[in-house]
Amino acid sequence: MNVHIDSAAKGVFIGNRWRPSHSGRTIDVVAPADGKVFAKIAAGGIADIDEAVKAARYSAEEGPWSRMSAAERGRLLSKLAVAISDRAEELALLEARDTGKPMKQARADIVACARYFEFYGGAADKLHGETIPFLAGYFVPTERVPFGVTGHIIPWNYPAQMFGRTIAPALAVGNATVVKPAEEACLTPLRIAELAAGAGFPEGAINVVPGLGEEAGAALANHTGIDFIAFTGSPEVGTLIQIAAAKNHIGCTLELGGKSPHVLFADADLDIAVPVIANTVVQNAGQTCSAGSRLLVERSVYDKAVGRVQEKFKTLQAGTPEMDLDLGPVINAAQQKRIEGFFSRAAEKSIPVLAEGKIATGVPEGGYFVAPRIYGPVPRSNELAQEEVFGPVLSILSFEDEADAIKLANGTEFGLMAGIWSKDGSRALRVARQVKAGQVYINAYGAGGGIELPFGGMKKSGHGREKGFEALYEFSTLKTMIIKHN
Repeated sequence: MNVHIDSAAKGVFIGNRWRPSHSGRTIDVVAPADGKVFAKIAAGGIADIDEAVKAARYSAEEGPWSRMSAAERGRLLSKLAVAISDRAEELALLEARDTGKPMKQARADIVACARYFEFYGGAADKLHGETIPFLAGYFVPTERVPFGVTGHIIPWNYPAQMFGRTIAPALAVGNATVVKPAEEACLTPLRIAELAAGAGFPEGAINVVPGLGEEAGAALANHTGIDFIAFTGSPEVGTLIQIAAAKNHIGCTLELGGKSPHVLFADADLDIAVPVIANTVVQNAGQTCSAGSRLLVERSVYDKAVGRVQEKFKTLQAGTPEMDLDLGPVINAAQQKRIEGFFSRAAEKSIPVLAEGKIATGVPEGGYFVAPRIYGPVPRSNELAQEEVFGPVLSILSFEDEADAIKLANGTEFGLMAGIWSKDGSRALRVARQVKAGQVYINAYGAGGGIELPFGGMKKSGHGREKGFEALYEFSTLKTMIIKHN
């Protein structure tokens, strides 16, 4: 698979310029499909992050970015959306090589990335303030204003999408940004930052520093020069991010994963539900915070529903990006080993494997492939029912009635998404309103990314909202002006 990697591997990208990291060290970029090194990225550290924050601060307070109107910012975001779309195939190839995902998924991710910049380009000049009735002789307007410099730590599972999702709204309201992408997969964010410079973004508006999480990521989270931080990743690291934000008295949004349920009632349309349920747990090899990794089935239809899901899973195949099958490899050997650990412990507990997909013939021997797998019935307290596997693994549990379904759906520490499947609209709505999750779908799940739909978690899945207009509120603060005029 031939991909454009030269410009994406030049170093750190600060102030619209490439340069080597201060340490001079690099990190190998390994293709998950074959386990081979195909590029190197800079190992940014404290000095690089500090330089990036200073460039962003100048851009936010003194440079041309600080003087742009909302309409001008919107036009730049829209221009970048076009640049991404014009290079969609190049970026999709880069994304697929870096993450291992099938080309159809990589292409969809680049479309979504462009859509984020398009959406927030159109929204930039539509974030309005209000006027507040007050005492006679006073005029009191409010306005949404940028924080200044925002830090963004993004994960490896959707590097292109996450880059657009987190920085587009921050830029739309006028912040300057510093991004620390995951070291496992960050070539598309680096390339898109270069495209942004070509599209006319001023120096310092977008800065990208790759590097190890414990070095560059920690340096960004703890930097006293940032005014807000957004993080997507594990609950454990999210705790550290929140502590760092608290020490610096700044706000943060945290999206920390999930153990999202599909609640399947006896009257559900299995022809519609089963393909969606299968796709939501194998998409991106299950390495998706919003994966529907628990299937909760009403006992009266358990055998029939599970049989249909088994049939579907047996047809699923994992392969290389260019094979363009149902899923690709997982990101690295450590993730593959972690998932296999769940398999070993499930075998020790004698939890049945109900069905397993296949690894396609001809995949490279060194690739990090995991065949999709269903377990069931899974005990409610077992780790397969409670913990985020972050792999193509579906856990099936049964429930007795509506009350039990709600209890089971809410029976984990997470609360990111949920799907309710029933032809009874009243029941579906009752259950949806009682499920503790940031997004709840009825007879659907995922909705094609939903750029316009506010997204975020409850409980251990985090707090704050991304996507939609809510993201503009998250990345801005409210200023009230009290004017006496008599």
